[in-house]
Amino acid sequence: MSVWFITGCSTGFGRELATLVLDRGERAVVTARDPDQVADIVADHGDRALALPLDVTDPAQVTASVERAEEVFGSIDVLVNNAGYGYLAAIEEGEDAQVRELFEANVFGLVSVTKAVLPGMRARRHGHILNVSSVGGLAAFGATGYYHATKFAVEGLSESLAAEVAPLGIRVTIVEPGGFRTNWSGPSMKQSGTRIDDYSQTAGKRRETTLGTYGSQPGDPVRAAEAILTVVRSANPPLRLLLGGDALNVANAKLDTLRRDFDGWKELTLSTAFPV
Repeated sequence: MSVWFITGCSTGFGRELATLVLDRGERAVVTARDPDQVADIVADHGDRALALPLDVTDPAQVTASVERAEEVFGSIDVLVNNAGYGYLAAIEEGEDAQVRELFEANVFGLVSVTKAVLPGMRARRHGHILNVSSVGGLAAFGATGYYHATKFAVEGLSESLAAEVAPLGIRVTIVEPGGFRTNWSGPSMKQSGTRIDDYSQTAGKRRETTLGTYGSQPGDPVRAAEAILTVVRSANPPLRLLLGGDALNVANAKLDTLRRDFDGWKELTLSTAFPV
């Protein structure tokens, strides 16, 4: 019976995953900035569930929540870094304070929680860290550039982490969802108040398209949670887990674009070596 530590459980993937693992008999530390929002998840699960307040951008809360989890359960076997949100703006429209807050939550918060959990996993030579990225961590579009930047950062950090901790018995999986019926494109989405007319047909149009997907996204968060549980219970989990047909299509299109550029400019690429 594993111990899960899941961030961002008030809505979306975090809520569904916490509900699922508890229903399947696992133990779970269910965190949210306001623990009252997850009280219903932990209810009726007795001493297998623990709700804790956690704002991942608050280092003191990160330390306290991990220490409390280890005090109650003795260990953390599975860490799911799920907390985060989206931000809509053309690059030139991005507002510095908002962008820094986005990176604090999506990148530095994830790093903070990971670094707090790793000592226990290293000591036991066992653990699985799942970092929720996005297919937007593989391919980028207009209006979500700053969000993509955070997720590209999560991808790079996760690849390095996987190489570093694999010899220590710790596994890493990057979860890359497409569009799912969560609050990402609705109540959780933040936007720049700055609008520049020259971007109205690019970033501006995509702002409206993105917001318009809310409530009709193709992915089911419950089935996504099932997929994540399947990966954690597998003997050989992948480094990357795409979720959703749209994610698969975007990822394959990105691979095609990369190969076209690499092959098309191969001669120029190879021409940069010192002359023999």
